[in-house]
Amino acid sequence: MANGQFALTDVPFLPAKTCPPATCRAAFTTIPAWRCTLTSPAVESELSYLAPESTVLRRFTVPGHSVNTGTYDKHVMPIRNARLAETPFSLDRNGFVLAQHRSAVADFTDREEVDRVYVAEVDEFLKSSLGADRVVTMSWMLRRSVDPAENSSQPVGALVHDDYSVIGGRRAAESMYQARFPDGPGYRRAIITSVWRVFSPPPQDWPLALCDYTSVKSEEGLDNRLYCIGEMPDDLYAEMPETTPGANGFEFHHNPGHQWWYFPDMTRDEILFFKLNDSDQSVAWRVPHTAFRDNTAQATAPRHSIECRSISYFE
Repeated sequence: MANGQFALTDVPFLPAKTCPPATCRAAFTTIPAWRCTLTSPAVESELSYLAPESTVLRRFTVPGHSVNTGTYDKHVMPIRNARLAETPFSLDRNGFVLAQHRSAVADFTDREEVDRVYVAEVDEFLKSSLGADRVVTMSWMLRRSVDPAENSSQPVGALVHDDYSVIGGRRAAESMYQARFPDGPGYRRAIITSVWRVFSPPPQDWPLALCDYTSVKSEEGLDNRLYCIGEMPDDLYAEMPETTPGANGFEFHHNPGHQWWYFPDMTRDEILFFKLNDSDQSVAWRVPHTAFRDNTAQATAPRHSIECRSISYFE
């Protein structure tokens, strides 16, 4: 590492065969050694995939109401413990890494404090770790596994999805750059990421599972098109005008070859850092992900988490 850059080819984990006390192979984190022996190599859980008959996916949002045309099936999938992986993860190979990142935020449910302190922290982390020229955090969201309305949180996202399709990612990057940097020189690459952190104590009842990019086929993913409209159409499947700019995501049909990973017992000083869209498709450019119920975790508190969606520009 040089010039404050993080080594994104490294990931906080304890190799299954060699577990040095209170250390790991990551260049910028330390993981307690007890996790190596007190966590299982994998868990199994039901993941919600698109049903085979779902081939036209649209979400219509009108004031006070929304309708999704998708139908879903549950499939039991193994989800491996990423802390016990023998090979380090890479952002450009697998699409995700885990990093240690201590925040100065005292209360993540204090929206004013998050806006004032945390957004700037995330922007600086992305600039330093990716070497980006400009970073814009578009939005952030709290999620809670129980009573999500508390603290104006959202429920956990329990469908296999990626938040930006190819079209959605391009539109979001273009519109945000034009709005924020109208006199900028333009950019050659844009990476949309999620920085995901839990601030409830471990273990988590609903951790986040990430699908290794190397196990996702290029043709996978059905566009989930969002329509923010004044009234619900009579025919949800009729030909529609242009969708809301930047509002196209991916959802996925079941693929038994998907390789799922999770990081158990995350603390508030750790962040999951993964790609939602990368304009450079010669490397890992998206990561299907979903929350899942971990029935092996003896959770004492509901999962409460914060996620920031940001765009990093390279000019």
